Amino acid sequence: MSVTAFLKPLVTATAFLGAALSTAQAVEIQKVTSPGGIEAWLVEDHTIPLIAMNFSFEGGAAQDPEDKQGLTRLLAATLDEGAGDLSSQAFQARLEELSVTLRYDTGKDYFYGTLRTLTANRDEAFNLAEMSLNKPRFDEEPVQRMKTQFIAGIRQSEQDPSEKASDLLYSSLLGDHPYTWKTEGTVESQGSLTPDDLRTQYQKLLAKDGVTIGVVGDIDAATLAPALDKIFGGLPEKADLTPVADLIVSSGKTVSAEMNVPQTQILFGLPGIMRDDPDYQAAYVMNHILGGGSFTSWLYEEVREKRGLTYGVGTSLAPYNAGGLMIGSAATRADKADESVQVIQEQFKRMTEQGPTQAELDSAKKYLTGSYALRFDSSAKIARQLVALQNADLGIDYFERRNAEIEAVTLDDVKKAAQRLLGDKTPTIALVGPKMTKKDASGG
Repeated sequence: MSVTAFLKPLVTATAFLGAALSTAQAVEIQKVTSPGGIEAWLVEDHTIPLIAMNFSFEGGAAQDPEDKQGLTRLLAATLDEGAGDLSSQAFQARLEELSVTLRYDTGKDYFYGTLRTLTANRDEAFNLAEMSLNKPRFDEEPVQRMKTQFIAGIRQSEQDPSEKASDLLYSSLLGDHPYTWKTEGTVESQGSLTPDDLRTQYQKLLAKDGVTIGVVGDIDAATLAPALDKIFGGLPEKADLTPVADLIVSSGKTVSAEMNVPQTQILFGLPGIMRDDPDYQAAYVMNHILGGGSFTSWLYEEVREKRGLTYGVGTSLAPYNAGGLMIGSAATRADKADESVQVIQEQFKRMTEQGPTQAELDSAKKYLTGSYALRFDSSAKIARQLVALQNADLGIDYFERRNAEIEAVTLDDVKKAAQRLLGDKTPTIALVGPKMTKKDASGG
């Protein structure tokens, strides 16, 4: 259900701020407003001649019509395939000639864009971004080429047990909610999409009222302000979005599917928590101790280290705009799937009934605060964070507050979050793997 962004590096070394940025607090954010009223958050750094711009628009793949699943993902793939008087080939050649990276992608709630350029090519890079956002072509050849690529990927994913388990889990948790629709569509829906569909979706989604922008690098506020109007000022004032219903999460189901693969894929889910919830940081720390801390989590220790049931197991919080989820995964031998699920549920019960020790809480907080600076060691990471903070409405001072909020979490806070998320709740579980035989089940 998640979307992975593949970003082409501009240069071999993309490290940003380097040794000068030892903590997140070192990031100084300016709020820049263009003459036309478009706002961006800016972090200046003139030590490296690079500029990174990330932006998003409200309304992602959840805005696809049900019979046109994959439409917004195809829009993202074709928005830079020709614009204005430049064909797809000419547009891509110009990007490569200038060492400019321009990419689009989509999640469930947001449509994303990334721009990376050398300072020397700044103006031409901004021109190309403006063209792709305001004058996309959607020519038949590149549209068909991208559709062919997606269809090939969809057919391949149909053989992936983790994808199958994800489909089973989300449909069992959320029913027919748009979040369960496939971001890249189905073979049938993707095959039916047309350039006219893309033009319609483009006109619905991309508008000034839903844009969020983060800029990092070798540019100052006086230069950025008019550039914002140039790139985004020609877009419509308001998007035409369909309201997405709040999540109603169904717990306690177990669903399975047979697939001829070496291991059984296990996914499990529960209602989660929204990002703006006062208990979010406590839930975040709790999840780190339970299953989010990789090699240090309870699930890793109990499921892998003590019992050798799986190579990897973990949990994460997934706060969407329409509601939150708590999701976990593991993979194991088919004859060990039931035992793995049992051990996982035992750790849920342990968290609600006992909770962590003070030493475990201190260790988790030390890791979470100490590793936070790693999110700011490149211009690309910082630009993504600037957009994410705005979308979550966390405030321009969040970088300064965040570690203090983690440090303030107490054992009682963690226990309260555990009771809220895990207490008296049974996860919905999806299993996909080989058919079990009596011999397998007996261990023979």
